[in-house]
Amino acid sequence: MARVPSGVRARAEELRKQITDANYAYYAEDSPFLSDAEYDRLFRELQEIETRFPDILSEDSPTQRVGSAPLSKFESVQHATPMLSLNNAFDEEEIMAFDRRIRESLGFDDERAVTYAAEPKFDGLAVSLTYRKGVLVLGATRGDGSAGEDVTVNLRTVRSIPLRLTAGAPGTLEVRGEVLMLRRDFESLNRQQAERGEKLFANPRNAAAGSLRQLDSRITASRRLTFFAYGIGGKGNGPVPADSHSHQLDYLQSLHFPVAGQRDVVKGVDGLLRYYRDIGEQRASLPYDIDGVVYKVDSLDAQSALGFVSRAPRFALAHKFPAQEELTQVLDIDVQVGRTGALTPVARLEPVRVGGVTVTNATLHNEDEIRRKDVRIGDFVMVRRAGDVIPEVVSVVTQRRPRNARQFVMPAKCPVCGSGVERTEGEAAARCTAGLFCPAQRKQALWHFASRRAMDIDGLGEKLIDQLVDADLLKTPADLFDLSVDTLSGLERMAEKSAGNVVAAIGRSKDTTLERFIYALGIRNVGEQTAKDLAAFFGDLGPLTSASEEALQEVPEIGPVVAASVSRFFAEPHNQQVIQRLLDAGVRWDKREPRSSAKAALGGRTFVLTGTLPSLSREDAKARIEAAGGKVTGSVSGKTDYVVAGEAPGSKLEKAAKLGINVIDEAALIELVENGPKE
Repeated sequence: MARVPSGVRARAEELRKQITDANYAYYAEDSPFLSDAEYDRLFRELQEIETRFPDILSEDSPTQRVGSAPLSKFESVQHATPMLSLNNAFDEEEIMAFDRRIRESLGFDDERAVTYAAEPKFDGLAVSLTYRKGVLVLGATRGDGSAGEDVTVNLRTVRSIPLRLTAGAPGTLEVRGEVLMLRRDFESLNRQQAERGEKLFANPRNAAAGSLRQLDSRITASRRLTFFAYGIGGKGNGPVPADSHSHQLDYLQSLHFPVAGQRDVVKGVDGLLRYYRDIGEQRASLPYDIDGVVYKVDSLDAQSALGFVSRAPRFALAHKFPAQEELTQVLDIDVQVGRTGALTPVARLEPVRVGGVTVTNATLHNEDEIRRKDVRIGDFVMVRRAGDVIPEVVSVVTQRRPRNARQFVMPAKCPVCGSGVERTEGEAAARCTAGLFCPAQRKQALWHFASRRAMDIDGLGEKLIDQLVDADLLKTPADLFDLSVDTLSGLERMAEKSAGNVVAAIGRSKDTTLERFIYALGIRNVGEQTAKDLAAFFGDLGPLTSASEEALQEVPEIGPVVAASVSRFFAEPHNQQVIQRLLDAGVRWDKREPRSSAKAALGGRTFVLTGTLPSLSREDAKARIEAAGGKVTGSVSGKTDYVVAGEAPGSKLEKAAKLGINVIDEAALIELVENGPKE
């Protein structure tokens, strides 16, 4: 190995610093100080030095952002703490209600204002970056919030993401933020696409999503993506501020992470609304797309006390900007049949660009909505699109109504299967009465049954289900368990190995949980949380299927509408037959002591889990606690009754000790679940 002259080593370090600083100035500060030609010249010089003297090459060099050989697929990554979505607000009344809930929950009187961190809401893709000993070791997409995809090789090509942190970073640091494409880079990319005769991207978010999820990271590297940090997901011991969200963002900026320069700390609801108006005025001049602003209670202790509801934090809210609208004409009105049999009128439109996307269809929701807006075939209408929300018809421009405009009539027969259509009193939707016999409902119901949060049958996607239903090989979920490798391998684009994988996945899905099974059945008004509540309350399927509407309403959070849906579903003989066939096929779960029984030992007590338990997974421990009437939360507060600590517990253990909360191990937890606390 050739000796590296000291001058060469110094020049390499100087080039790395110049290139890194140029990346930060371009992506984070929107103030580039190098032309593209100058940047490329410095980059090539550094590459040449590293080629001649490979022993000075390091993984965190800017030259290592060029990508590598294509992957066959992205691996799944479990997030250490869930990447939650935010609840949305669209008007000032919702913002005032949000502030009022925060003040009431924190015990603030009318004179005391809450301090909020406010920042732009990027229109990109949420990702997490994990650093160990200051080095980027993992990058993952948000995915479903619990698990995402490992896109480390692609994220390493994003020039604004530090590959190595400055001295003083904690041993472990998880940074969360958004990958997006600056407007100028989007326009440049589309010019290149047009010159090559390739498809243009609809908008910067679409371009960023397509670029980040390339299996060939060299393609990702060829496109200018950027990253903005918006928070910290987890950290080890170190200098990370523990008092406020705004201080954590300042700390991330000190580590050379791009952070929104338009962020602010404001007081009370007046400060929130003033910030919203200010950012709205700046929106068009920003270098990137935003679709609103985000408010977060600034105090981290207050965030912890407020906690979470369902899959969203109570301490944060997204305040969305008004949706963009455009004028177009209704060419026709079709009817789609959904998974639950609901008939949804859909306007077929003269194609129009709305928010950077070409819109050809818009939902009309239901017959009442059509009558209220007086939408007719041939009308000119205002169409709105907000982010990823399905476009909708907002209003009719009656002054431009053609003489031959025709009123829409809801069909009396299902447009898919020809069965009767009925509309229950009190409901807006008309529904096909055919249930699982309707091919439209059949496909959707089967896809839902096999989906990740239901029975989790890997490889059984919509296209394969379409083929199986169209070939009359699949009519109900129970038919899945009769499928063979020979049957599947005879389908188009289905080789024997792929068929074997699907059959194996179907077999594995037989071992499930009661809440997953209930959710998989696709009962109207029963989502994941309601399925968990039903499973915990009844403990097994038998008591649930025979429960009256009155008994169902004894389940916490279940009212008469949900109770009626569940009761009607299990009273239907056809549904009973399908469920029995599923049980006969070997679908099974562990029975639990019902929460409704006198042995619901943990009656409303709150638990927090931290660290790795000796034999129980976190999901198993949570399931046992909930089955015994307890509740599991993600943060320690004064309302926490027990902290269950395993190996390598986090900061939750320290906080429990500070608050004087009972800390127990797995053995003590099992004793509590089985026998209840000793009063």
